[in-house]
Amino acid sequence: NKKAFVELLFWKSPAAVREMTEGYGSLGDGEGVSRSRVPPWTPQEEQELRELYWKYKEVEGEDVVAAILAHLPMPGRTRKQVVKQLVRL
Repeated sequence: NKKAFVELLFWKSPAAVREMTEGYGSLGDGEGVSRSRVPPWTPQEEQELRELYWKYKEVEGEDVVAAILAHLPMPGRTRKQVVKQLVRL
């Protein structure tokens, strides 16, 4: 890569350095930056999230997001992901 010297001017993570030295796109699945990807919400998941929100939003003294997380049929979603999706919807 003839222009690699420009990239060396900025801080890099070990994964980015490996990708620079071995060629771009060389990182395998589940390694480095690609590991942090969040799976996209399907339309069915979004609909379920809407229904659970409308069901639990009026409950007094209860955390709405905690109630939604307890009743979500798809495991693996974090509180942050649910809140971000609710805001987006």
